[in-house]
Amino acid sequence: MSASINFSGQAQTQRLCFRALGGNGIVLNSLPSKISCQLMQNTSKIEHHGISIRSLAKCKPSTLVPSASDDSIEIVPFSASNTIREFYACINEKNLERLETYISDDCCFEDCSFPKPFQGKKEVMQFLEQLVTSMGQNVKFSVEQVCEGDEFTAGINWHLEWKGKQVPFTRGCSFYECSLEGETLLIKKARVVIESPIKPGGIVLTLLKNLTSLSDDFPKATEWLLNSPHVISTFLLKAYTIFLAPFVRPILAGYINMWNFIARLLGLAFNILIYILKIFSK
Repeated sequence: MSASINFSGQAQTQRLCFRALGGNGIVLNSLPSKISCQLMQNTSKIEHHGISIRSLAKCKPSTLVPSASDDSIEIVPFSASNTIREFYACINEKNLERLETYISDDCCFEDCSFPKPFQGKKEVMQFLEQLVTSMGQNVKFSVEQVCEGDEFTAGINWHLEWKGKQVPFTRGCSFYECSLEGETLLIKKARVVIESPIKPGGIVLTLLKNLTSLSDDFPKATEWLLNSPHVISTFLLKAYTIFLAPFVRPILAGYINMWNFIARLLGLAFNILIYILKIFSK
């Protein structure tokens, strides 16, 4: 009986930052090296006429940093989850200068609440600055779970809190893709999905069923619409402008004017109440 044993392995060269603290305060940085890779997969296959063993190894770039004591050094790998946690910590701390260091120059940040993604560090930072300003002093991101994938990717569940209490309808999940630039792991792509305050429930399934039935009955029209989604929005906009706008605009204008009048009336009543309280408090 003949037996053949085949070994195959794949490893990636690692860049390590070696930092040692000596008694005289000497610091040594950026010493490239290689480390052994963690075995990710080890499978064996036994056949009738032979044995085949295959191993696949992968590893991620790591950094050597000093541990709690000055006499030992521990290995800390580059981690997308650590980068994302630091990213949200900067948002909670309102530290825009540090936050910018985690954004790559060609970053693409897609928030599904906006019609189009933010391209480049400048647009992304403008959006994040508006976000930090809108959160005020007491609203914070609370990170629930972080799941790390391959190639510096990570997914995260989060919600907003006001002084430690969860804000309703603020749950969300985000997906990030990072890239290693020099010795820093930066956010290159992001997609954010936020919980909708509107809960239509079974209506969505009914609507989906009707749409899929129409799509199956008219496959060519469906394919054309999917290839040209802007045609639908253009058609609806024109239909609204021609048929609905002449009637809707006056109603909306009257509705807005009514609420403006109510707001001014409430403001006047509030000022009168404050004036009366000041008189009686003397």
